[in-house]
Amino acid sequence: MDEIYFPEEDSYLLAGILKKQIPKFLAKDKNLKFLEMGCGSGIQLQIALKSGIKKENIFSCDINPDSVKYCKKLGFNSVISNLFEKIEGKYDIIIFNSPYLPLDSREPKDSRVATTGGKNGSEIINRFLKQLKKHLAKNGKIFLVSSSLTKGINFSGFKKKIVARKKIFFEELKVWELKKI
Repeated sequence: MDEIYFPEEDSYLLAGILKKQIPKFLAKDKNLKFLEMGCGSGIQLQIALKSGIKKENIFSCDINPDSVKYCKKLGFNSVISNLFEKIEGKYDIIIFNSPYLPLDSREPKDSRVATTGGKNGSEIINRFLKQLKKHLAKNGKIFLVSSSLTKGINFSGFKKKIVARKKIFFEELKVWELKKI
């Protein structure tokens, strides 16, 4: 049984941004579609719902079957998927608090699925960015979490800006807002 990724500093940092940004989107479109890649404990799904997005327009996926099962128990549409493998349609907001840390051989193997983004920390993020373009609505935005330890993120094809930062222990967390160029 996999362990569900429960909220940590990065989750709360992203949640704060969503609480500010979702009402702005809803002011323009009451039927916006929301997708969370890597739903974990469902905290961001709950933020989306509390912020006014219709439950039937909130979608999520995770590679971890336990996270999907947990989010389904919370009443959300959730599927087991390796990134966009089982995702259809276009979304106005796509969020991803991805595994973003570089590989650390001292970390237990069972927790790496939730934390390690590859040798440089960016490999999963780069696959996500490459795949997401066909799933992002015309004026859609992406909110993505990374770390100062994450190296080599390929932002080509996107306009980017950092919308939140938080220093913790040995790193700085960042939330990026991205739009297609």
